[in-house]
Amino acid sequence: MEIHHTKHHQGYVDKLNKALEGHADLQGKSLEELFGFLDQIPEEIRKAVHNNGGGHYNHSLFWKWMVPSREGGGGTPQGELLKSINKTFGSFDEFKNQFSSAAATHFGSGWAWLALDGNGVLRVFSMLNQDNPVMRGMKPILGLDVWEHAYYLKYQNRRPDYIEAWWKVVNWEEVTQQFEKER
Repeated sequence: MEIHHTKHHQGYVDKLNKALEGHADLQGKSLEELFGFLDQIPEEIRKAVHNNGGGHYNHSLFWKWMVPSREGGGGTPQGELLKSINKTFGSFDEFKNQFSSAAATHFGSGWAWLALDGNGVLRVFSMLNQDNPVMRGMKPILGLDVWEHAYYLKYQNRRPDYIEAWWKVVNWEEVTQQFEKER
């Protein structure tokens, strides 16, 4: 994870900053604002903003959503988030199965997401590359990086093992705060 954070994520930040050079009108905007009007960003930098902005945004959330298991990672959420998960998916275990399946069966590089749709309903799905729920008008609650760079050094091609291990470090306190903020 240290290499993932210091090299890979930093690369997205550096490339996004480079793409935005000379575009003072865009530099002051949040990533969410940029994603809201990607089609209006100058064509010569649009793809770089989309990919590198998405990579930076997704990873910035990803790090917050994890904590070492020895520090309280894993387990289950509590409160309104758990109630909403149970209402939407039937149980926490069923949610976990659906999320894990979205992550494990995603073809190629991308992310598995738990997000609130425009009606405030929780949804589980996967997205390609560095796309994220904000780009669909949704609000991310939890995401898992399923690009090979996230797990290959430790798990080689065993993505399901990576996903299972990841559940032990989910920071449900942070995920719950994200849920409360976004609903």
